[in-house]
Amino acid sequence: MPEYQGIFKVDEKIELEPRVTAFIVAHLQNYSLLESPIDVKGAAYEEIVGANLRGDRGEFFTPRNICEMIVKMISPNIHEKVLDPACGTGGFLTIAMNHVLTQIKESVKKRWRDPLNPTDNERRALFQEIKRYTENNIFGFDLNPNLVKATKMNMVMNNDGSGSIFQANSLEHPHSWRGELVTKLQINGSKDIAKYDVVMTNPPFGTKIPIDDPAILEQFEIAYIWEKQDDGTFKKSERLQKSVPPEILFIERCLHFLKEDGRMAIVLPDAILGAPGSQFVRFWLLQNVQVLSSIDLDKDTFQPKNGTQTSVLFLRKKTSKEKQAEMLSKKMRRYPVFMAMAEKIGHDKRGNKIYKRDEKGNEIIIKRKEKVKEEESDKIIEREIDVQEKIVFDETPDIAELFTEWKNAKKYNFPEFDF
Repeated sequence: MPEYQGIFKVDEKIELEPRVTAFIVAHLQNYSLLESPIDVKGAAYEEIVGANLRGDRGEFFTPRNICEMIVKMISPNIHEKVLDPACGTGGFLTIAMNHVLTQIKESVKKRWRDPLNPTDNERRALFQEIKRYTENNIFGFDLNPNLVKATKMNMVMNNDGSGSIFQANSLEHPHSWRGELVTKLQINGSKDIAKYDVVMTNPPFGTKIPIDDPAILEQFEIAYIWEKQDDGTFKKSERLQKSVPPEILFIERCLHFLKEDGRMAIVLPDAILGAPGSQFVRFWLLQNVQVLSSIDLDKDTFQPKNGTQTSVLFLRKKTSKEKQAEMLSKKMRRYPVFMAMAEKIGHDKRGNKIYKRDEKGNEIIIKRKEKVKEEESDKIIEREIDVQEKIVFDETPDIAELFTEWKNAKKYNFPEFDF
């Protein structure tokens, strides 16, 4: 019986000619997928699998460097539960998982006699600690069963974490969810899903895939018609809208999933943040969250597949105490917000990499030292080699670093300050 039953069927077999299997094994046997850098595995996986799974439901997967920027900015830790309710092929989850596993490995390796040559028992102990963390702290849902399998396989290739990835429509009423998902999450009702410290997602978006099922819409406050008042505020009516774009509903659903004081990052079309018709959404949002940051992404971020102008919002869910205090005082607390524009995101509108150039237009090449591991006399040794490389013109790592500096300077420490 296969170990990963969520990925492989019980009777599933490798349907390749023996010589083809032998050829593949011969080329892969000298590499360790668990020890390979996440960037290499992620790029290879998305190149082979991702392009074949893009569907017609607004599924445009988040570039890896954007995922890395978001994870570094939101910075999940070992004690926090992380969810992506529209996980696609698992980009956010694999990077978040490895972000935390780096901390776990560094802590565990300090107890090893030889960090480069652990014993079998030390390896097993580390694997069990990793497995325990991933199964209990990393969660993903997606409507597309093929993407769920792809995410599980992606997680397995990135140190394992396939146990808490489920096929489900995140926007449906929780009562409609079935099976292992309900058991795993211990869901007892629609208000019993606020179980996560961190939510990161790039929901499907577009006017071509509106949600018009009243059974789904009636769960969400922002699915109702909001009427503008004389003082510029909005009041929710008792009338449902005929249809709502899924990305708007995902904003509220993500808050449903978050614990109080939890934080989230969500990729959204700019129309939600600026269009007059979406003003009520922004009003509702500010009632329920503290805006930590807004990052304006370049128009080519999702090219060559999608040219929608998008931004990333980083939000913290207000506590009941905060919301009550603001309601009684009839005013909102003022606070600083980190804002940035990512004008260079590492590729052009055709998807080709762009590199930094000097004043004469020549690509800049740098020299650096890189550590490599090699086997020598049945032991693993580490040595440095000289590497020359071009510099990808990508501002997202700088934005993540500047946000961290800004957050520390403001003494923002998640969860945020008391009201």
